Amino acid sequence: MPLGILLVLVIGGIAGITLMMHLAGKSRITQLTPDSAKAAWLRHVPGDEVVDVTITNDGHTALIRTPAGNGLVWSFGADTVARHLLDFDRLDRAEGFEIRFHDFATPKVLIRLDDFERQHWQNLMEPV
Repeated sequence: MPLGILLVLVIGGIAGITLMMHLAGKSRITQLTPDSAKAAWLRHVPGDEVVDVTITNDGHTALIRTPAGNGLVWSFGADTVARHLLDFDRLDRAEGFEIRFHDFATPKVLIRLDDFERQHWQNLMEPV
């Protein structure tokens, strides 16, 4: 098969699969509710006990309180990421807080907060 035809088939196939996934809703950012955030946390940290869940107004980030300490669950495309708040830097941004974990494998997260939420989340994220 000529290289030109093979190239068109490969590019067309990838584009077609991408379009089908988008039309099926698989490219939407996950909206968190207290129940879905708790389920996501337990999927990432099985056997942990969730004491409280606080969701941002935009529904993309949740602060999880456990007996072992606080943690974050956030939307990462159509999936979620969950990490304990143990070793991180919190940077103030105009949109909210940027969290940079000291684990190179964990992506940074921007927690979008309005002025009403900011102080509450700052208090919740303080170590106990």
